Amino acid sequence: VQLQASGGGLVQAGGSLRLSCAASGFAFDEYAIVWFRQVPGKEREGVSCISSRDGGTYYDDSVKGRFTTSGDNAKNTVYLQMHSLKPEDTAVYYCAAVRSYFSGSFYSCPLVQYGMHYWGKGTQVTVSS
Repeated sequence: VQLQASGGGLVQAGGSLRLSCAASGFAFDEYAIVWFRQVPGKEREGVSCISSRDGGTYYDDSVKGRFTTSGDNAKNTVYLQMHSLKPEDTAVYYCAAVRSYFSGSFYSCPLVQYGMHYWGKGTQVTVSS
């Protein structure tokens, strides 16, 4: 099983970056891919989630309207397009995978780190002011 996040870098405030998360070794179309970020001394926080089951997407309030997550099931890859970046977006960004279950009207797509089945190594995003 492998999750590989890439695309991080240094960008000025107001700029854009696109992160990629390439997955292999598990049934990608049964999982949700979640982006987290972490700064030193703080817990990882969920940023966005996309369920490969139905394409449903969910975002933390701090990034709504600025970040967009999308997936390509044929390539087992999920993207996080980040616009209007702010210095407070500076963090190590991780992607993780969790099984996505039908919850009555939608497939699950949690933004909490507990219960993730697989984690990738992080990619650093630094936004300068």
